[in-house]
Amino acid sequence: MNSEVSLSYRDSGVDIDAGNELVERIKPAIKSTYRKGCVGSIGGFGGLFELPLDRYSHPLLVSGTDGVGTKLKLAIELEKYQTIGIDLVAMCANDIAVLGAEALFFLDYYATGKLSLEVAEQVITGIADGCKLAGCALIGGETAEMPGIYSEGDFDLAGFCVGIVEKGQVINGENITAGNTLIALGSSGPHSNGYSLIRKVIEVSGVDLKQACGDESLADALIKPTRIYVKNLLSLTQQEPVLAMAHITGGGLTENIPRVLPEHLSAKIDCSSWTIPPVFEWLRQAGNIETSEMYRTFNCGVGMILVVDNENQHACLEKLTQLGEKAWVIGEVINKEKSESVIFT
Repeated sequence: MNSEVSLSYRDSGVDIDAGNELVERIKPAIKSTYRKGCVGSIGGFGGLFELPLDRYSHPLLVSGTDGVGTKLKLAIELEKYQTIGIDLVAMCANDIAVLGAEALFFLDYYATGKLSLEVAEQVITGIADGCKLAGCALIGGETAEMPGIYSEGDFDLAGFCVGIVEKGQVINGENITAGNTLIALGSSGPHSNGYSLIRKVIEVSGVDLKQACGDESLADALIKPTRIYVKNLLSLTQQEPVLAMAHITGGGLTENIPRVLPEHLSAKIDCSSWTIPPVFEWLRQAGNIETSEMYRTFNCGVGMILVVDNENQHACLEKLTQLGEKAWVIGEVINKEKSESVIFT
């Protein structure tokens, strides 16, 4: 190597100036998420947030972290970057909401091989949109260029959400008994789970993603952002008692419902209580996927399951409907007779 050649960070594939410009571009979107409790501005080494201790006697912090999986690959292939950030917030914020928590703040991590300002701005603006839907502030994050780790055009996302809940009001499922009612909340689509299988179905079927799927294109049905339930669940639980909530993510109905049930109880699901949305019917047929695999991989139109007392089910359904949720009774809690934790009938 010529000793007179002077190398820069840009020569290695990292553009510091582009990173600085991105920060300036996204400041308005980030500022739009600010809520009571935000302290300082974006760009520091850490994000500050003042806890609303005046509203809590024995507060507990609740945290959750997640990504959006290989739905990213589909977003990149479709060049649809506007809503993948909503997915990121949803996967974290919905998880802490099942404990009865109010979402306070969010941080994101965006990693790529070569930073595209246009793509990154769309993605992070989507994260800000998700934060507003969840009621939390985007108080910080990290953008990393890592040539050699990610191919040009590829990127990855991770997020971290923190919420707060009164210690005596944590929703943990400890009072669930046989006979309790299961209420389902409709999903907006596959949300952010099962996309490795979805992409495999697309590959083997050779489908044209522009084809119709219900009232929209298949591409739009598959890229539709994860529904964020946080504000509506908080409104519900502040007025009606809820015994437990399960976010239906990876593992589908089969794996997620048992996570909130005592060991001696099972969930009995009435499969005739809802119509499987068109995108899931397409996946089942195009991939020749068995019903048991569908329920174990996808949410099949059910984004959240609530466990409530029978005497509260009508009030909960009425409140959820008023809040704009598609809600229905999907089953009941029963004593476990065999090894199955979820029984589909």
